[in-house]
Amino acid sequence: MTIYKTLRNFAEKYERVLLPGTLILGLIVDVFTFRSISIKSAFILLALHAISVGFMIAFINIFDLKPRENRKGILRYLRIAGPFLIQFDFGALLSATLIFYWFSGSIAVSWPFIIIVAVLMASNDVLRHHFTKPAVQLSVYFFVLFSLFSITLPFIFNSISVWLFILSSVLSSLFIAIYAQVLAKYVPEVKSRLPVITSVIMTIILVLNTFYFLNFIPPVPLSLREVGVYHNVERTGGDYKVLTEKESFINKILPGRVILIMPGERVYFYTSIFAPADLNTEITHNWQFYNTETKKWEDRNQLSFTVTGGRQEGYRGFSYKTNTEAGAWRVSVETKRGQVLGQINFKIGYVNDLPELITEFK
Repeated sequence: MTIYKTLRNFAEKYERVLLPGTLILGLIVDVFTFRSISIKSAFILLALHAISVGFMIAFINIFDLKPRENRKGILRYLRIAGPFLIQFDFGALLSATLIFYWFSGSIAVSWPFIIIVAVLMASNDVLRHHFTKPAVQLSVYFFVLFSLFSITLPFIFNSISVWLFILSSVLSSLFIAIYAQVLAKYVPEVKSRLPVITSVIMTIILVLNTFYFLNFIPPVPLSLREVGVYHNVERTGGDYKVLTEKESFINKILPGRVILIMPGERVYFYTSIFAPADLNTEITHNWQFYNTETKKWEDRNQLSFTVTGGRQEGYRGFSYKTNTEAGAWRVSVETKRGQVLGQINFKIGYVNDLPELITEFK
């Protein structure tokens, strides 16, 4: 009893430090996972996190139904560690979702979904006492399952089809429905809260599908590795040679660059897009000009080409525009459905003499 009470008192005393600590640890594990091992191994680890969460939610709620005098043996130690394990697993799963969606789309477009994930991660600590309630646990569990399916299915089927996102909805809903029904047989609180849990899950499904069809959710597993506007782009062997203006480090990192050209000169847009092996999809460069009279962005040119997956450095391609007007421009990198991977804003100015240009290789 001495060891058990010591551990229990320690966990209760330092809960405010240990819970966010396990969340941060889950994030660190994800960063290591996605940079150090293969994507298949990473998905296996994420699946183990999801299984662990399901087991610990069920274990804690069933264990707590026992009379205090019957809570003996090694399982009582697991009960002490349970909330921290759930926190660790939720942290890992939510941060994995954030990592994938952060790098797979334009923040300017997909920020609502990214904010939801970030808020869930933050509230997982701030509202930690609410996370002990089965209804909240199951709702968050459903969200991470939905996210996990929406990430893994495109890799499995090498496609970003809309039907895979719908399938993610179906599979995660089916899983959580079976899980909740089984858990309700043993936990009266879950049984009494099933209508509330169902309503929350249906709301999550509605919100996520609305975000998806409004293109707020990025097209995982595609991700934009590099983008840039240049005076010239040409392929030389296995590399791309670009001609760009010489800039200071500060000018390179500041948004809204200005490219100075002579009348009649072309402007080139270069992209490098990562796609998993065997994935083939269509990508569009959508050139838009800002009309100062109408105060609107106008489509000026769209070039579509096929992306073939398998290159760790990304599939590289470019488009160019002739007879460009001076003023504000932007080019969006989009999927066939209009999901935005990335976007660059720039201004074009006309000069009689070009600034100093340098050659770089991509």
